[in-house]
Amino acid sequence: MTTILLIEDNASLRRNIAQILTIEGYQVLSAADGATGLQMLRESKPGLILCDIMMPGMDGYDILAQVRADPALASLPFIFLTAKGGMPDLRTGMALGADDYLPKPVSSGDLLAAVRTRLQRHSQVRAFTPSFEDATPLEKLGISPREAEILLWMAQGKSNGDIGTLCGISVGTVKKHANHIFEKLGVEGRTSATLRALEVLAESR
Repeated sequence: MTTILLIEDNASLRRNIAQILTIEGYQVLSAADGATGLQMLRESKPGLILCDIMMPGMDGYDILAQVRADPALASLPFIFLTAKGGMPDLRTGMALGADDYLPKPVSSGDLLAAVRTRLQRHSQVRAFTPSFEDATPLEKLGISPREAEILLWMAQGKSNGDIGTLCGISVGTVKKHANHIFEKLGVEGRTSATLRALEVLAESR
């Protein structure tokens, strides 16, 4: 049974989300603030973190930064669940290493789909220990620096929309770059390209 850590200061919302996840078969650990959440995280090692951004004291950005800075926790899937849905907030969260970003209110379907997707992706790539600090190693695959940057985000599971926001380009441009990457690597899609990228990044550590 996968354990999910839910950090949310709104008691009613916290109960509702926990109930949805529990009914789906997940074990849920709930925290009402960031400090408690971090303590539970280090004691329990959950399989995924769902975290609000705007909380008193330690906010979601602080928690994410600490998670990504800890080698024992850095690879955990991290989903922001928050009322802050503007582009600057999205860009900040993704740049810090968030895997997904669900604006409130979120439907049970969207919530469960995001959780399943991130857990599945994590299980596929956990055999690798890549470094996502620098896209330069990916250029050895014969792609341009811009394509390497896009492939680096792709390897972290970011959607085309996320990549466009992070790189300051349109989704259409992201798709064009992605197609060039697939053609140069001789692969058919994101999954194969991601696996190639992860192998290179793991070798460069």
